[in-house]
Amino acid sequence: MRKIVNLNKNWKFIQKDAGLPTTLPTNWQTIDLPHTWNAVDGHDGNGSYDKGRYWYAKTFDMPKQSFGGDRVFVEILAAGQQATVYVNGTEVIYHEGGYSTFRADITDLCKEEEENLLVVACSNERKESVYPQSADFTFYGGLYRGVNLISVPEAHFDLEYYGGPGIQVTPVPCECGGAEFEIVTYVKGADENFTVLYSIYDKEGNEVGAACRPADDTRVKIYVPDAKKWEIDDPYLYTVTANLQRRNESFDEVSAQVGVRSFSCDPNKGFIINGKETPLRGVSRHQDRLYEGNALTREEHYEDARMIKELGANTIRLAHYQHSQDFYDACDELGFVVWAEIPFISVMNKDPQAHQNCISQLKELIIQNYNHPSICFWGISNEILIGGISEQLVENHKELNALAKELDPTRLTAIAHVSMTPVEGPMHTLTDVISYNHYFGWYGGKMEDNGPWLDMFHEKHPDLCLGMSEYGCEGIITYHGPNPQCKDYSEEYQALYHEHMAKVFDERPWIWSSHVWNMFDFGCAARDEGGVSGRNNKGLVTMDRKTKKDSYYVYKAYWNKEPMVHVCGRRYAQRAGETTQIRVYSNQPTVTLYLNGEKVEEQSADKVFVFTVALKEGHNTVLAVAGDVKDSITLEKVEKEPEVYVLPEMNERAEGVANWFKMVGDLDLDAPLEFPEGMYSIKDTFEEIAKCEEAFEIVQNAVKLTMNMKITPGEGMWDMIKGMNLERVRDMAGSMVPEGFIESINIKLIEIEKN
Repeated sequence: MRKIVNLNKNWKFIQKDAGLPTTLPTNWQTIDLPHTWNAVDGHDGNGSYDKGRYWYAKTFDMPKQSFGGDRVFVEILAAGQQATVYVNGTEVIYHEGGYSTFRADITDLCKEEEENLLVVACSNERKESVYPQSADFTFYGGLYRGVNLISVPEAHFDLEYYGGPGIQVTPVPCECGGAEFEIVTYVKGADENFTVLYSIYDKEGNEVGAACRPADDTRVKIYVPDAKKWEIDDPYLYTVTANLQRRNESFDEVSAQVGVRSFSCDPNKGFIINGKETPLRGVSRHQDRLYEGNALTREEHYEDARMIKELGANTIRLAHYQHSQDFYDACDELGFVVWAEIPFISVMNKDPQAHQNCISQLKELIIQNYNHPSICFWGISNEILIGGISEQLVENHKELNALAKELDPTRLTAIAHVSMTPVEGPMHTLTDVISYNHYFGWYGGKMEDNGPWLDMFHEKHPDLCLGMSEYGCEGIITYHGPNPQCKDYSEEYQALYHEHMAKVFDERPWIWSSHVWNMFDFGCAARDEGGVSGRNNKGLVTMDRKTKKDSYYVYKAYWNKEPMVHVCGRRYAQRAGETTQIRVYSNQPTVTLYLNGEKVEEQSADKVFVFTVALKEGHNTVLAVAGDVKDSITLEKVEKEPEVYVLPEMNERAEGVANWFKMVGDLDLDAPLEFPEGMYSIKDTFEEIAKCEEAFEIVQNAVKLTMNMKITPGEGMWDMIKGMNLERVRDMAGSMVPEGFIESINIKLIEIEKN
């Protein structure tokens, strides 16, 4: 029978390209898996992180054979981003793609009576043929999910087909209330004496269906009467086992947990599961934690999933790559509808080998995860038009969509569009459903623009299923104030933004899905915003999972059915002024507020309750009561609020824009813009302008003042934005760009001659 040996303990690691060792090194660092060398520098705020080709080594004993001629495989659960595996000095496999499982047969290289040397060279260096290439997150390097040895007889279920489990189960609900389980297994090394015995077990362990097939024709359909459905609120799982037998002996066994469900999307009804209209409302998730990087344990994956369940979300977009089997398992068990996707993101590389990498990663994603009932959508790209559109890009997407349908005709395909993707165009008919990543109210425009834009698109394309795959804004729990505004990075503005967005989606059930960006703050070494470098701070929860921001409780009030109440502003603990505003979130119809034990007011409202109180000198206790649930905070009245509550750059940016206008002088905003030949202008791409130091300094200052972002050639997200120009920035930023600002920049640029 199959034996699995975990190899996660006592590896040797060296953080330099030391080359292939012939014996187990004694002077390398001793580490356990999961491990990444970017656990700290991947988000510590130093502006970059270590990208290199580094080495892992470990000795192992050949597993004892159950039968003569057993085969031994090494299983790498993930290696970021490219990996070469060696056994006893011989290369056994090279793999490109940092997020999927891969295996190799190492039997003929193993020694039975001696220790064997396993070496893995991992690289997170940029490679033109491997995605992701440029994105708004850290590409952690290392063996961050673990390594196993798998020993099987000569006759066994396939271990080498794109890292898959060797079994594929498709439960199809029947109108009579039962379900038909369509099962196929993939067998290697068996002759006419072998059969495959299938069993289906319910949640209580009772066998409810069985069948037997010859090993060379394993497809079968098994009917299960009175099948329980996999529901979001009751995710019922069946276990399907396949046993490879010869006469009276079992040689190998695999199993899968599966769920019986039907689902679809409708442009006017949204998402439908098991015949019930169910708008999908949830979050996106990255797989890293503070000072751990992406080297998470199974329990940490489950902890993340349970925290999302507590929020009340019913869907998770697992961005922007294949996640751990542990997390997909958690989604199956807890009842999330999952959007799983490949890291085809931001900019398409025209190299045909890069497209082949997309194909390979899509095959691995689908084949390895086919049995998970939580997964309902395969995503084929994210914000890919940042790098522009071309006929080749459209054709590549058509091929990926067709491949997804060929490998899995039961699920829907999806795409996440960058905000500036035109409302009309060829990208909208490529997949079954579409979604947009919109940041109106943060990177540009106003939060109030979101609803009208969604309504406009729905009116223009009544036949398309529209979702919102990303939306959000930064919230840093240090910053507070009585008058929150866009780009102040305050916890209060983030909460106001999400109050608005939660209501927008609640009023539009035809939006098939909405996914907050992001559930957790995550690592992005290139970022430097809001006084917190190295991270994207749009999470509803901090990266260390210790603090749920006020915005988290907006959604808990909307989505969680259990009675709750939350008083906002507990970190805005010192307040000045005659009065202060107290915001309370609750899913109860009425909330009563008490100040220092005295009743202030009872209000009836929908989710958001706003009170105005006059604090007394010193410390004050604020208590909110909603039915049987209560919450309280302590506030101090002060003469002046701490300076740390306000981001210093807020004043600097305002002064910078004012000084810029003074420098340019009077502007005639009615005059047409000039673009003289041979001179720089706002129409030139950042990449072209970067060739001239004087011109690029102007553009750098402009982007910093309007978007609060620093752009530097060759660093950070340069590959994502180098094809953009200031006209596009103006379109993205909308009302955040002061009137006349872009025109004033053009006046300066057209004075500079191109080389």
